[in-house]
Amino acid sequence: MSLILGIESTCDETAAAVVADGFDVRSNVVASQVELHAKYRGVVPEIASRAHIENILPVLREALNRAACGLADIDAIAVAHRPGLIGSLLIGVTAAKTLAWSLSRPLIGVDHVHAHLYSVMLERNEIPAMPAIGLVCSGGHTALYHVNGWHDVQLIGSTIDDAVGEAYDKVAAILGLGYPGGPVIDELARDGEPKAIRFPRSMLDRTSLDFSFSGLKTAVLYHVRGVPGRDTAPPPPPDQQQLHDIAASFQAACIEVILAKLRRAIDQHQGRSVIVGGGVSANRGLREALATFDLPVFLPPLRYCTDNAAMSAGLAHVHLAQGLTSGLDLDAITYSQFRDA
Repeated sequence: MSLILGIESTCDETAAAVVADGFDVRSNVVASQVELHAKYRGVVPEIASRAHIENILPVLREALNRAACGLADIDAIAVAHRPGLIGSLLIGVTAAKTLAWSLSRPLIGVDHVHAHLYSVMLERNEIPAMPAIGLVCSGGHTALYHVNGWHDVQLIGSTIDDAVGEAYDKVAAILGLGYPGGPVIDELARDGEPKAIRFPRSMLDRTSLDFSFSGLKTAVLYHVRGVPGRDTAPPPPPDQQQLHDIAASFQAACIEVILAKLRRAIDQHQGRSVIVGGGVSANRGLREALATFDLPVFLPPLRYCTDNAAMSAGLAHVHLAQGLTSGLDLDAITYSQFRDA
């Protein structure tokens, strides 16, 4: 049995988990920073890194306690070292290096985005048919991958502007709904008419697998507040039913684009299954739409959709089995470095 301690600190969640054999989650502890960042309607990097410093040791202790094991029982230390916010990443990477060195255990650096794809394996250990088309959709990422195996993951499409989760947050801010925006818009959409407003669907060109949500966000802004420069009075604030309809129409536009790009990717890359991870994979509307696919669709349990350490510890088991470990010179790699690589 392989028992791996995982650490996650790429953005604003401080997390630790103990996972056995790549899928058996013994513990999964997450310290959320949502309340710290809510008034700013987004993550403030400096605040996030300070909170990680405060949270990292208590979270590690709690993960070990819940798993009923000690550090001596751990076979390897895993950490998500890319991509992310540099200040946040450094807390987790430093903690992982320190533990690996002091315990003389292997250190395994894990790609955070690839770990979101792997999250579909947690608690079931059912390998999707390969090649698979992977979709990671969250506040920081909207990207498509050709997955030939957990060690062969190739980027085939990404957002050219806003990530879909970021668009949800910005639309929620426009509507005065608070932060984070995804869950509240998804809930409002339940009682709205998705065809009430025909918001734009940006498909780019006929074969593109890239995404663009900036124009959709702007269309919502103009619908709610009016178009700048027009010699007309701005519309009145939306009433409750109009809020439901705006949320439903916005969500319908997002989902239609995502499904269209998935189908394009399946056709272009002969996908045999679909893997979806990231915070937006918890979206009710998206899950219902994915249920209509002809191919098998793999989604993580809801508790593993948002950032967590179990997915990194699970993927690290695959790396360890292949002898792929990291040195103590493991780098923390930011979003910009990741995109330029």
